[in-house]
Amino acid sequence: MKAVVIHAAKDLRIEQRPTETPGTGQVAVAIATGGICGSDLHYYNHGGFGAVRVKHPMVLGHEVAGTVTAAGIGVESLRPGDRVAVSPSRPCNRCEYCLAGLQNHCLDMRFYGSAMRDPHVDGAFRQHLVADASQCHKLADRVSLAEGALAEPFAVTLHAVSRAGSLLGKRVLVSGSGPIGVLCTLAARAHGAQEIIATDVMDAPLAYARKVGADRTINVADDATALTELGRGKGSIDVVFEASGNAAALGSALAVLRPRGTLVQLGLGGDISFPQNMVVSKEIEMRGSFRFHEEFALAVDLMNSGRVDLRPVVSETRPVDDAVAAFELASDRRRSMKVQLDFA
Repeated sequence: MKAVVIHAAKDLRIEQRPTETPGTGQVAVAIATGGICGSDLHYYNHGGFGAVRVKHPMVLGHEVAGTVTAAGIGVESLRPGDRVAVSPSRPCNRCEYCLAGLQNHCLDMRFYGSAMRDPHVDGAFRQHLVADASQCHKLADRVSLAEGALAEPFAVTLHAVSRAGSLLGKRVLVSGSGPIGVLCTLAARAHGAQEIIATDVMDAPLAYARKVGADRTINVADDATALTELGRGKGSIDVVFEASGNAAALGSALAVLRPRGTLVQLGLGGDISFPQNMVVSKEIEMRGSFRFHEEFALAVDLMNSGRVDLRPVVSETRPVDDAVAAFELASDRRRSMKVQLDFA
């Protein structure tokens, strides 16, 4: 089978890898669609992020969907022909955090396409994948496999919403309108936000934010005064989802929050400074949001029921043989939002 393998920065190859047979409790899935994520782009453009580096060739990818082709012993919930979204999260379910219901903080996590462990954990950008049946969630006939591959990033934003608490009737700002920011806008709308304002430094991503439900968009590079207006008095925003990882964006987010407002940080970056006195004087709550667990099933359920439409997020689909060109396209925020690979 074909697999998308990273060797080093800018060294991405389509290689032949052997197929596997499902064991007890496992299924084989013919992967149809895979979405290129920000972490995939870090491996492709930089060979990793922070202290995490690619030390050995590794199959990339963790946003996938496909069709079950075989089921192992003991699998009763799935059968060949079922169309599924595959969760890349494989916690040990034995460590102290898993037993406390915090599987996203598992001490022995095996997450598809991750170089955090050595040897690395191969990802799901391959034509055939063997996964635990518990990772696979059935898709309704109404949901395409391309949509199913969006369940993973959507689950990330649903977890962020859970970290924020109730959004019912709240005024929300989403800082950074890449794929995660745009899906945050969609998730906030689904959870009852009264008004959603999306920001970015480019116009192209903001067009996608409007497609999925943003009431207002602000290009902060062109109109910095718009944020000043939101911050008048002691601020006018109840909840901020900070999805850019940018230090200046964090400072602006804190400035527009009301007293006792909540900031949920999704965007990853390096060590940064922030206005500590503002956090204290406005009693702002800062909360991190990392991956997901039970939200993956919720993401699929929301798609299956037709309560959300993720299709506007996909900007282009390329065949797997054009993976290098697809990664280059996905790296250009002016030309793309979510780029997917077609493995069929």
